[in-house]
Amino acid sequence: MKNNIVVFVFLWTVCTSINAQEKTANPFSIKWDNGFKVENADKSIKLKFGGRIMYDMGFFSLNDEAETNGYTLKSSNGTELRRARFFTSGTIYKNVDFKLQVDFAGGEVTLKDAFITLKKLPVGNLRVGHFKEPFRLEALTSSKYFTFMERATLISMLDERSSGAMLFDQFSNKKMSWQIGVFRGADASSDKKVANGDYAVTARVAGLVLKEDQNLVHLGFGYSYRKPQEDHTYGYKVRPETHISNKYIVTSVLDVDNINLMNVEAAWVANSFSLQGEFLKAKVNAFVDQDFSSYYLQASYFITGEKRVYKNSLVGFGRVKPLKNFGDNGYGALQVALRYSYIDGLNSDQMSNVTAGINWHLNPATRVMVNYVISNIENTTDYTGNGQFSAFQMRFQIDF
Repeated sequence: MKNNIVVFVFLWTVCTSINAQEKTANPFSIKWDNGFKVENADKSIKLKFGGRIMYDMGFFSLNDEAETNGYTLKSSNGTELRRARFFTSGTIYKNVDFKLQVDFAGGEVTLKDAFITLKKLPVGNLRVGHFKEPFRLEALTSSKYFTFMERATLISMLDERSSGAMLFDQFSNKKMSWQIGVFRGADASSDKKVANGDYAVTARVAGLVLKEDQNLVHLGFGYSYRKPQEDHTYGYKVRPETHISNKYIVTSVLDVDNINLMNVEAAWVANSFSLQGEFLKAKVNAFVDQDFSSYYLQASYFITGEKRVYKNSLVGFGRVKPLKNFGDNGYGALQVALRYSYIDGLNSDQMSNVTAGINWHLNPATRVMVNYVISNIENTTDYTGNGQFSAFQMRFQIDF
């Protein structure tokens, strides 16, 4: 942990040293734009520093049937520093981007993003390092801009980030994009020195098929081929849509040759109303073949007249900006949302979730979230029957 902190401080020192050395010949300017931004006069060098703090609290319960069938709670109530991240990103001499993001939640130091991007190559843009695979709108949208406190259950079927290399670009006036990459797994230090032949090829095509006035329609398709040659296994663990919970669905397939994952994503924004959904199918070719699936559908509405902001087709949705910030002769933005999600596992095990949420955006950088989650679980593999889990949870969040 100490070594990672030293590295972070060192990089910060290097960035500030560059500013000091070049100030006379090519002065840098510092400004606030939902984060601290530093750039020189011709904008050939740009740096940004930011972070996020998400503090959660909640109350959790099981119904009588769940307790009878052996389900247990991780906690009946609890608090958690869900995310405590700091990052630096930027552009060096106009055609090289970078990002380094560190998470301190849970008392550990974890590298989330650590990559370099070479831009404007003949074949598009090349990114190398540790970053998100181009798969699932739910995964590519930053946690800073969630509609709900946690992602839908389909996030469990594949890790968000891996180490690898990816080509990507935008086309059709930047309304559409394509991404394709080759990846290997990685640990908390964003490294995997010994891969033993494991690899994955992941691709995605997505973008706006309709954009007019206050309406837009986003469609996308993703595919991932994975070859687990080290341990020949595929599996995932699923908790209800709260992070302070046990994982009640545990799926593990042995003697796996390869896995094919296919995902369809769609989103519609009409003024203050939004609808979004995805469907993911996993076909596992193994000694005994298996098929798994997961999907969700969510709707949201801004009572105060704002709308979800579409950032671009590469990363999905972005920051909500209230029409009037709290304290500036206004009350901020108020959003209500509802989501249904489903995921299955081995032996017909399955979980369905209904999550209702209210989000109060005080300003573009601060919000309070309230979620109520009901999870219906059918698991005869690890328990003796069905059960229902409930959660009432809140989040206080600031990001910049």
